[in-house]
Amino acid sequence: MKERYRLLGDFIQPVDERNKELKVDYLLGVSISKQFIPSIANIVGTDLSNYKIVRTGQFAYGPVTSRNGEKISIALLRDKDCIISSSYTVFEVTDNERLDPEYLMLWFSRPEFDRYTRYMSHGSVREIFDWDELCKVELPVPSIEKQRGIVKAYNTITDRIELKRKINDNLAETANALFCKMFFSTSIAEKCDTGTFSQLIKETVGGDWGQEQPKGNYTSKVTCIRGTDIPALNLGSISAAPTRYILPKNLSSKRITADNIVVEISGGSPVQATGRVALIPDAVLAHHKEELICSNFCRVMNVRSEYLYFFFQYWTYLYRNGVMFNYENSSTGLKNFNFAAFVSEEKIQIPPIDIAKRFNAMLEPIYKEIFSVGFEIEKLGAARELLLPHLMLHDFSSR
Repeated sequence: MKERYRLLGDFIQPVDERNKELKVDYLLGVSISKQFIPSIANIVGTDLSNYKIVRTGQFAYGPVTSRNGEKISIALLRDKDCIISSSYTVFEVTDNERLDPEYLMLWFSRPEFDRYTRYMSHGSVREIFDWDELCKVELPVPSIEKQRGIVKAYNTITDRIELKRKINDNLAETANALFCKMFFSTSIAEKCDTGTFSQLIKETVGGDWGQEQPKGNYTSKVTCIRGTDIPALNLGSISAAPTRYILPKNLSSKRITADNIVVEISGGSPVQATGRVALIPDAVLAHHKEELICSNFCRVMNVRSEYLYFFFQYWTYLYRNGVMFNYENSSTGLKNFNFAAFVSEEKIQIPPIDIAKRFNAMLEPIYKEIFSVGFEIEKLGAARELLLPHLMLHDFSSR
């Protein structure tokens, strides 16, 4: 064991409190993003008495690590008491004056912890990171004052990120409100013609996935946008998108250019439709610098420039209102968005070009600000991740 490190098992204990009296009905799950999330399980007619209760300040984790994106599902409950599936392990810190739960959650949030849990998992059919292995985890445990100081420093940056996210949420709502006010008002609506999105699309380009490393002729390095990257991309962040290597000839035909729109074709979930879109303005290309393509589960649309923001805002409006669920089908458990049917059959009201251009002029500065704030969020996030190991390791070693 490293000097001044301690075994986690000296500070935690398992908890197995069942919902026998059915006093708790707040059902959650635990995600690989290290958060408690609403459960999508259908519990109609389900006996909840055997579900485990998690109290505020306690932890829960899913021992199964295989097929989990190389991450472990573990989280600290900061919300009200909840219940979770009995497949989860619930535990708590035995003495908060020796180990701060928030400090421990920071340790769990490090990518190194995910890699450690995968390496130490075992099993033939399903790989498990069991309780005994969790107790063998070694971590630095400085004084409680220093632990809380580390948490405070980390949370200071996190609070700044959240503030900027709220700014962007408000800007996005402003854009949506302007769209609704302008195009659903009687005076403008009377000037619109009924049409479809296909009338506003100049061309579409499929995606590519290539190789993880350079191999043979797969030499062109690109950043590949997936459906899961779309929400962050609409805020200017592309840091989570993976690097891939594709054929040079494919790059020339699949390269994303300024003001393209990426649409998710496959993916989604029972409660999340496919068909999400992301706008790629010149600011994103200039900020990121590397070549961009989309994955083969997405598609790129080249839209008529005078209708760019109208197109994007209208599509987003329909997505928010669940319209895309009507254009989905499934194959082998994967949901697919019937793109061709949607763009050619879904009726929309298309304004004259002069009105569309006026709308472009209204929304362009809003989205410019959204992406500017998004770039700041990305920088703060990178600084926070660099700060964490420095605080937890360097600061402790110099104690």
